Amino acid sequence: MIPMFAITSQAQDSRARAGVISTPHGEIATPAFIPVGTRATVKAVLPETMADIGAQALLANAYHLYLQPGSDLIDEAGGLGAFMNWRGPTFTDSGGFQVLSLGAGFKKTLAMDAKGVTSDDVIADGKDRLAVVDDDGVTFKSHLDGSKHRFTPEVSMRIQHELGADIIFAFDELTTLMNTRGYQEASLERTQAWAVRCIAEHRRLTEERAGKPYQALFGVVQGAQYEDLRRKAARDLVATEVDGQGFDGFGIGGAIEKENLGTITAWVTDELPDDKPRHLLGIGEPEDLFAAIESGCDTFDCVNPSRVARTARLYAADGWFNLKVAAHKRSLEPVDAECDCYTCQHYTRAYLHHLYKTGEYLAATLGTIHNERFILRMVDRIRASLVDDTYADLKADFLGRYARS
Repeated sequence: MIPMFAITSQAQDSRARAGVISTPHGEIATPAFIPVGTRATVKAVLPETMADIGAQALLANAYHLYLQPGSDLIDEAGGLGAFMNWRGPTFTDSGGFQVLSLGAGFKKTLAMDAKGVTSDDVIADGKDRLAVVDDDGVTFKSHLDGSKHRFTPEVSMRIQHELGADIIFAFDELTTLMNTRGYQEASLERTQAWAVRCIAEHRRLTEERAGKPYQALFGVVQGAQYEDLRRKAARDLVATEVDGQGFDGFGIGGAIEKENLGTITAWVTDELPDDKPRHLLGIGEPEDLFAAIESGCDTFDCVNPSRVARTARLYAADGWFNLKVAAHKRSLEPVDAECDCYTCQHYTRAYLHHLYKTGEYLAATLGTIHNERFILRMVDRIRASLVDDTYADLKADFLGRYARS
């Protein structure tokens, strides 16, 4: 197997770096934003269109695809990329996120506001607990029909091998910022034990499915907002091996307070080897990506660009705005005059305002194309600036203009 990651440029005054991740389905130039296609599709947009707007890879959700249509069917179809007609690299998460979203009812990992509350039985308002964690795995009820299922490290590895993504993640427990320090410590021990089991099962399945392309396995660093726990988790995962095989890269997960994003991720990257890629899970707002890149992260995924596009929140160089408001009803300007996406080149704000107000499906398609392209283009510019040493100027210009509206 060829080396998976190579650094091509390193910033002088931060941990930011440019590089290349090699996979069986192509290279990923980093830093790179990986759009999320939860159920083997970026909602409302063709896979071919995602390639046209510059997506280098897509990430799908193991939990959702396990429930529907089934990882065995996707395996029979030739893997995730073939199933969804996507020819580039693919990622799948482990299903560990559902430990939080089903177990506690929270959907957002970034900017979770604990407000000084600590509880190991915390649950979001109006939510029922659908998942229960034990040292062996997680038992949960399907959000589709209430049927009972169980994920263990071995089950997660089997599902992800059947999905056939180029980059897969070890099964981990995702805690909330409200969990006590004691629970965070116990959870890290559990996640570390699961990491060992994931490597062992990954190795076994790789040998069993020798005719399939090699899938890179990433360990996931947890530890919430505690520096000592984050650093220890990272060191433990780096040292983890089974019969000489360790992790091919690392993910940084967990609930992170938005204002501490750069600090927490830097704790982790300090402990990780330079020659393996780092993926920050669930991060995708423009200002957060600068912090992530400066802390040494190489790739990141998030549903936000497509999710908020469906609610008429669109990005622009001078800040995001809601296209449903009356001020845009008669505007014959593009969403963003500086954007090169299909939407901005062919449609006006007035037309999109009309689509959103009347509930037309096309609104989601055109809005998502724009938002995804905006983020992808922004990260492309950051990557180029790291190579030609103009990053500081780019950051100052972009963030100086981009403001919450």
